[in-house]
Amino acid sequence: MPAIGTSAKTLHRGLAAAAALPLLIGALASCGYGSEAVKDDAPKANVAADGSAKKLSASEVRIGYFPNLTHATALVGLQEGLIAKELGATTIKPQSFNAGPSEIEALNGGSLDIGFIGPSPSINAYVKSKGSNLRIISGSASGGVKLVVNPAKIKTLDDLKGKNIATPQKGNTQDVAFLNWIAEKGWKVDPESGKGDVSVVRTDNKVTPDAFKSGSIDGAWVPEPTASKLVSDGGAVLLDETALWPDKKFVITNVIVSQKFLKEHADVVEAVLKGTVKTNEWINANPDKAKASANAKLAAEGGKPLDAKVIDPAWPSILITDDPLAATLKKQADQAVKAKLIEQPDLNGIYDLTLLNKVLKAAGKPEVSDAGLGATK
Repeated sequence: MPAIGTSAKTLHRGLAAAAALPLLIGALASCGYGSEAVKDDAPKANVAADGSAKKLSASEVRIGYFPNLTHATALVGLQEGLIAKELGATTIKPQSFNAGPSEIEALNGGSLDIGFIGPSPSINAYVKSKGSNLRIISGSASGGVKLVVNPAKIKTLDDLKGKNIATPQKGNTQDVAFLNWIAEKGWKVDPESGKGDVSVVRTDNKVTPDAFKSGSIDGAWVPEPTASKLVSDGGAVLLDETALWPDKKFVITNVIVSQKFLKEHADVVEAVLKGTVKTNEWINANPDKAKASANAKLAAEGGKPLDAKVIDPAWPSILITDDPLAATLKKQADQAVKAKLIEQPDLNGIYDLTLLNKVLKAAGKPEVSDAGLGATK
């Protein structure tokens, strides 16, 4: 049984092998020191033979993400201009979202082309559209999810029975993971109401720290940086979710694209993926600079940066990776079925890793697997 205070340090352990939910933050200096550091080793801009910015098939690409550390690829890639450099004359229109459903709504409504998002919203959207709205085209992050509790009330995992534990949203990735963990303990919870042997309290991550300080919740199963914020407010890490997964890896953020946009603008999608792969490589090679860069982007989002006592423990618990870890998404879908949140889904075709593997091969990196869930051509 994991001890209180246990925290995976997968980011640093996985730098060579692996190429970052919501809490709004932000006013660090408008340029993080990572912006200065990337100039020497940044890729050259996407230029035509005459030296002008190369024109792709779309004049703009709309990219969505959350202001979370688990979306570090988007945060750093945008902050450092690493994605923009690959797009030539194509303009990025970034859009920040607070929850998966709103991002999916934007994608379905045609106002978003590419998005960074968790596995559960991806699964739900794909199933509801009968496989017609999106494809997962890359991984982005693993880990960064912890169960943080009030150590005065909860000292062991068995002490959770009868307590109020928050998750970000009904049916979201952390909610599914927690309900599955409860079921494996042999405890009963109604997935709709959250009532049972443990009271699962669906709480927006922005509100969770105040709920924790007030005592209305006894703990929370949440992503970073919310987890480390709770620790800074007196909480203790009772369980790091990485401990529950083989190789301590599971998808927490992947990259999706509208099938319509992929079909019509594959060159733009490929350019974005070139940017994300180079961003992930830079993050893993420069973890401290990347941390500062992500914090600078978060500062621009919300008004003040994350305090060092929050970001310093949060950052190394997140593994940045191009690999979508497709087998773990399949397992997460099975967990949602087991929790009675969804019917058994047909996920065939949810992945299209063709362009990612093309980019990885060109960069001399190993190709990644879709675990048999790839789109047929």
